[in-house]
Amino acid sequence: MSLHAVKVPKWGLSMEEGAVVEWHVAEGDDIAVGDELLEVETSKIANAVESPVAGRVVRIVAQPGETLAVGGLLAVIAAAGGSPSAAEIDDFVEAFHANFVPGGDEEEGATAGPQTLDVDGVRISYLAAGSGEAIPLVLVHGFGGDANNWLFNLAELAIARPVFALDLPGHGASTKTVGEGSVASLAATLLGFLDALAIPRAHLAGHSMGGAVVLEATRRAPERVASLALVASAGLGGLVNGEYLRGFIAGQSRRDMKPVLAQLFCDPSLVSRDLIEDILKYKRLDGVTASLETLSAGIFPGGRQTAALRGVLDDPARPALVIWGREDRIVSSDDAHGLPGHVRVEVLDDVGHMPHMEAAGQVNRLLQEHLG
Repeated sequence: MSLHAVKVPKWGLSMEEGAVVEWHVAEGDDIAVGDELLEVETSKIANAVESPVAGRVVRIVAQPGETLAVGGLLAVIAAAGGSPSAAEIDDFVEAFHANFVPGGDEEEGATAGPQTLDVDGVRISYLAAGSGEAIPLVLVHGFGGDANNWLFNLAELAIARPVFALDLPGHGASTKTVGEGSVASLAATLLGFLDALAIPRAHLAGHSMGGAVVLEATRRAPERVASLALVASAGLGGLVNGEYLRGFIAGQSRRDMKPVLAQLFCDPSLVSRDLIEDILKYKRLDGVTASLETLSAGIFPGGRQTAALRGVLDDPARPALVIWGREDRIVSSDDAHGLPGHVRVEVLDDVGHMPHMEAAGQVNRLLQEHLG
């Protein structure tokens, strides 16, 4: 009898446990790969756990309100066509618990801790996961973000290839100087990052401002880019939510930041206390405010986008995927209209400016299809 464990996933380096919020399925339900089984909440954000296999839910082990260590048993699924007895399921659960060691179940594609390297005199912090001979994927965050914005995606995407997520200058643990604060300067740093890691050619994926950065890097060095994935990308339209940018830069308290960060999501309840605290800690670092002001003035002056990069997508030989949330309040999903026919465009319902967090399962599947 083929039985499969549904376990608490590890979303990000700091995650040690997750709490069951609610189940979307019941025992006896038939499910397909990718169906949402339940919501699990971490100290950062809540997200859906999807089914790794097709079959039938034969045992729900963890109940709403229960907190489990990463890797802990949530449910048991029987492969399609199987009909295990209650005793067989009991034995499976008992064996799992007898052998389970919290923190000892490293997933394939597990993420190492932050690393640093020098790019033209600038210290760049990054996360790395995965291995192998496949062309690497490099993930580039947006304005005010960092490599951890990809915490729901990095390990999943790294199952089949090396994946890197960097902190752009002025962000995360990287140097807090941004030079002229232009898309061009950030793209030069991205290409220097590839050089420092001896990556001759990469798949590039960028979110928001990071989308403009990977487009500009492609314009400058097209031979180094195997494919492009753009998530709620800047560089494809004319406007950006300037009120959001001003609020993000100016906010210094939880009261200030909560309504600002709520604009990032279709579901504002995803803005947790810890998420706000992480942003505030970053903003209190020396040089951050000046860097954000420089970037905002250089890339998004007066709520306008200075980078016009739609033409980079004209090359049909380079695969391109564009993902957007229909409820994006920062960069309108209308910017995805009118792109060349060879560009795959996916606009997700009930999703805001952070599809890779708010609809991580969908985005991961789209990226895996794109990379495959």
